[in-house]
Amino acid sequence: MLAAAHRHDPLFVISVAAELADMHPQTLRQYDRLGLVTPRRQGGRHRRYSPYDIEQLRQIQQLSSEGVSLEGIRRILALQNRVEDLESEVAELRQALRESQRNPTGTRVFAVGSGGDVVTVPRGQRPRPAGRELIIWRDRQRER
Repeated sequence: MLAAAHRHDPLFVISVAAELADMHPQTLRQYDRLGLVTPRRQGGRHRRYSPYDIEQLRQIQQLSSEGVSLEGIRRILALQNRVEDLESEVAELRQALRESQRNPTGTRVFAVGSGGDVVTVPRGQRPRPAGRELIIWRDRQRER
């Protein structure tokens, strides 16, 4: 089984992909034209399917056998792809958060003006309120 990092690598020519998905190559071409599964192109001409594309072809076949229309299948696949993208983004953000918590770069100080704009205050200086501005900072001396 391929690692998750390689599941989108274009590996299979259309004949191999059709055999793996248990479909006719013409069906794969039709799905490509409809935008259901869009393989990468090698040299601009030859389709190359990834293991993920094969998974989607099998899912299309399953949904189709259950009576879901091609438009319904297209919407399902689009939503699943969106969920996968969002899950990946959440994982990246969680990793970045863990890194920032492990290696703090110091105190961040900023002021929020009355117009809602954020103004950065240089390190080591305290903001001076002008009018009715809200000042936010973290006092590391008090935390100790």
